Amino acid sequence: MSDLPIHDTVFPWLAVIGIGEDRLEALPPASRAALDEAEAVFGAPRHLALAGLEHSPKAHCWPVPFSVEPVLALRGRKVAVLASGDPFWYGAGASLCAHLAPGEWRAYPSPSTFSWVAARMGWRLEETPCLGLHAAPFERLVPLLHPGGRAICLLRNGKAPEELAHWLDRHGFGPSTLHVMEALGGPRERIRSVQANSFDLIDVQSPVVVALSMAGNGPEAAGLPQGFGLPDALFDHDGQITKRPMRALTLSALAPRRGELLWDLGAGSGSISVEWCLAGGLACAVERAPERCARIHANATRFGVEHRLSVMQADTAASLPETRPSAIFIGGGANEALMTRLWELVPEGTRFVVNAVTLETETLLATWHARVGGSLLRIELADSQALGRMRGWSPARPVVQWSVTR
Repeated sequence: MSDLPIHDTVFPWLAVIGIGEDRLEALPPASRAALDEAEAVFGAPRHLALAGLEHSPKAHCWPVPFSVEPVLALRGRKVAVLASGDPFWYGAGASLCAHLAPGEWRAYPSPSTFSWVAARMGWRLEETPCLGLHAAPFERLVPLLHPGGRAICLLRNGKAPEELAHWLDRHGFGPSTLHVMEALGGPRERIRSVQANSFDLIDVQSPVVVALSMAGNGPEAAGLPQGFGLPDALFDHDGQITKRPMRALTLSALAPRRGELLWDLGAGSGSISVEWCLAGGLACAVERAPERCARIHANATRFGVEHRLSVMQADTAASLPETRPSAIFIGGGANEALMTRLWELVPEGTRFVVNAVTLETETLLATWHARVGGSLLRIELADSQALGRMRGWSPARPVVQWSVTR
């Protein structure tokens, strides 16, 4: 769907209406009118009941698994869809409108659950991360965890707050406070607060949301650093990993930007891809060995970026991703045939970074540097190790890094 303005010549057959626990009587006149005019009304059983339509002949429950197809099948008729609060914030609104042309719908939002929580807690909503953990793993919190932090988390059912509390405790954030809020804005509203490591609430009812005030203990509870070069120990790997200092230099050269796609060719542990995604990008990690593909997926899940990082088991000599990248990283296995193929395949403006540890690959990069330019950098690192009763420098293999924009 394009981002075009609404045209009066297009018939707005669909009304997307947000409804809260304060029920039908709290809806503004425009929302009520759109609901009354609809020939068919779609919604979850809870939303239909809030609108007093659970027994109406024009009411339709969403199919399980969820699909927008029944709504689209009625295109051109007067149809209403009920959703919680703001339908475009973790709601059905965007899922529907992705299939529609501008002007086919009208939206009637109500206060979102996030707005209700901010109002109850007195938190600045624009400064508070809001997560939909009702349909995502708790690991999505990993990049956000830090002492003194806050987050608002939608949860899927009444058992989820306790599960979240145990997860926080395992990750060193047991002293965090969970403000468990049920049915906000309606007659069943209930708010209770409890510490994660002593969670004892019972009979938690849906819909439920948690306002999280983070606190931690121990070294694990420091939170992830926001710069490049996470500790190697945080990644599962078999030794095939771009080590921390080199990773920081590589990511600096790759220059991640939000929403851009990285091809990580010969990804090893996926550490470059993971940190690219933590910076807000998307990545496709291409790796030949199946066991390493499994590690990449596990690392992506551990850091809460599995929704941003796809893994492709393939030999780069035979297969490459279909979606064109903004940047390409080759940590090993570069050769003339691959470089030529990539250079001809990707559009102008694509950033390349290639690291070489062998003389053969170093020669290849020098040739390409002479041919198309860019920056050629030789990196020599050493760390201190025991040397008898004293300490001395132990050098790592030098790395030659070539970076260039197509």
